[in-house]
Amino acid sequence: MSINVIITGAGGRMGKTLQAIVRENADLNLAGLIVQDCELAECSRGCEVPIGCDLKEMLTKFPDAVVVDFTAPEASLGFAAIVAEMGAKHVIGTTGLNDEQRARLAGYAEKGTIFWSPNMSIGVNVLLRILPELTKALGPDYDVEVMEIHHKKKKDSPSGTAVRLGEALAEAKGWDYNDAACYHREGIIGERPKEEIGMQTLRGGDVVGVHTVYFMGPGERIEVTHQAHSRENFANGAMRAVRWVSAQKPGKLYSMLDIIK
Repeated sequence: MSINVIITGAGGRMGKTLQAIVRENADLNLAGLIVQDCELAECSRGCEVPIGCDLKEMLTKFPDAVVVDFTAPEASLGFAAIVAEMGAKHVIGTTGLNDEQRARLAGYAEKGTIFWSPNMSIGVNVLLRILPELTKALGPDYDVEVMEIHHKKKKDSPSGTAVRLGEALAEAKGWDYNDAACYHREGIIGERPKEEIGMQTLRGGDVVGVHTVYFMGPGERIEVTHQAHSRENFANGAMRAVRWVSAQKPGKLYSMLDIIK
């Protein structure tokens, strides 16, 4: 039996990519689309799938559906509150959530089955597993830096993926990420502090996503780079999450690392 999927933010670039990927998979069924009020008339034109602005109403029609959501932090939290209220399932790929928003999301995960990953790429999430091992193996003499590149329309900086990489590196070093992260360098700043992770951002063109972690030590440098070639990469990862989360129960905030493990 196919898994029903409801896509929020269906009128956006990622929403349209998700629709195409769902339609390509026989084990998935595009049950509904959620758009903003201003997009409703345009998106409804010629659409054979139920479309609306009210997620609660859509989940009433398809209570077994998995909601897939790549929107914005507050919008995703609003959808998560509805998912929790209805005991539904939710896959979130939204980036830019702060600590307070993550805590709220974890609270909703007590009642709804919620999966959140700021990067749905399998490759990036494998990196999140192995980079701490590399960090520990290299030892304290290697400085670590993170650089990310995205298209000019991306709203948050640094990217959610870059932050997760920085958090993983800081944890491996035994540091607090919020204390160690350095987002800006200018002027006479003095020597680089030992407990610092530079988080550098480039924006331009239509770059889907490039993340590089630098390990710079005595006499050598190691660069680990992940390049996303298209949004289909993230959409396919989200569908893998849909299949996995459809068999899970509430109780914790799941992530792609739960699948990889």
